[in-house]
Amino acid sequence: MQLQITSLNSGSNGNCYYIGNEHEAVLVDAGISCLETEKRMKRLGLSMRKVKAIFISHEHSDHIRGVSVMARKYEIPVYITPDTLYHGRLTHEKFTSISFLAHEPVQVGGLMITAFPKWHDASDPHSFIVSYQDINIGVFTDIGAPCEHVIKHFGMCHAAFLEANYDDGLLDKGRYPYHLKQRIRSNHGHLSNEQALALFMEHKPAFMSHILLSHLSKDNNCPKLVQNLFRLNAAGTEVVVASRYQETPVYTITNSFKPIKHYKGEQLQLL
Repeated sequence: MQLQITSLNSGSNGNCYYIGNEHEAVLVDAGISCLETEKRMKRLGLSMRKVKAIFISHEHSDHIRGVSVMARKYEIPVYITPDTLYHGRLTHEKFTSISFLAHEPVQVGGLMITAFPKWHDASDPHSFIVSYQDINIGVFTDIGAPCEHVIKHFGMCHAAFLEANYDDGLLDKGRYPYHLKQRIRSNHGHLSNEQALALFMEHKPAFMSHILLSHLSKDNNCPKLVQNLFRLNAAGTEVVVASRYQETPVYTITNSFKPIKHYKGEQLQLL
């Protein structure tokens, strides 16, 4: 049993995450164009024909920009709440939209997708867990602070896309106006590197094999900085920074991960 995951793009210029098994896949958010999504999936050896559903987390343009064209072209149903559909100005688009409810699993072939509420400045924002057999993948981005739902579901994940949007020092020194800095730091804004790291260190299960750090700010973060921060505390989990310019490799996630123990500068595989 295994799942394949990749970030096709992650950042304020567009977000799109692929999760699939041998037979079917879903996209969480569709914030880049259909053409760009196709190009990136082709480079990875993935097929859009395998995508059986798109799940939308909230209505901000970097999460819905490509959904209309993609859903119509491939006749893919879009799972989206009524408030998100309305505030995203998608009510008149000619694609199949299906409402979902928090905590009520949706089955897509062999995949089970469960949404749960999160704190963000949107009308009805949700995060998602995608499950196959006993493998769980979480998508935790656009979060102002880790609420109980995020903490609970993060602890279930074999791999996760986790927001690490900004570094406090870089945000302080940056060009953003004061009100925008306050919005980003608020409980309905974005997760800082430090908040994401605290969630990771305090609630990461021993079986988490991959963490994909996501939705990094172009102006207020540095990929190398946050990657080094997490690698120092990874305890065997592979740390990947999802790019705002290109897709990541495809990662295969199983339920047989054995954590790596760090001892005197060497890595020993725990048996």
